[in-house]
Amino acid sequence: MQVTYNSDKRKLLSCLCHGAIFFSTTLFSIGIPIIISIISDDSVVKDNAKESINFHFNVWFWATVIGVPIGIISWITFGIGGILFFPIVALGFLIHWGLTIVALIHCLSNADEPFRYPFIFRLL
Repeated sequence: MQVTYNSDKRKLLSCLCHGAIFFSTTLFSIGIPIIISIISDDSVVKDNAKESINFHFNVWFWATVIGVPIGIISWITFGIGGILFFPIVALGFLIHWGLTIVALIHCLSNADEPFRYPFIFRLL
């Protein structure tokens, strides 16, 4: 038995899952894909939610691994380290936001296929 899903609803829920990463500095942003994965019965939306949760974990992990040493070096050097490491931080945000924008474009243009972020580790 073939089940069809509403394409607009699939696009909206998938985009909400991936777009939540823009609020990753607030810890409740991961709640959006978690809630969507619980309430949705669409397999593509569930896969997009799972991928978004994995991306949240990756963003937080790398922000900690890179951000803590930069913060310590910046504190020790009275801010000079922060200025020197600004390009690294900017590149991190560019990758973080760039991949999210690519995911949103993919969800809007190809709603029947879940998006997979490249180069991330997947816990789920």
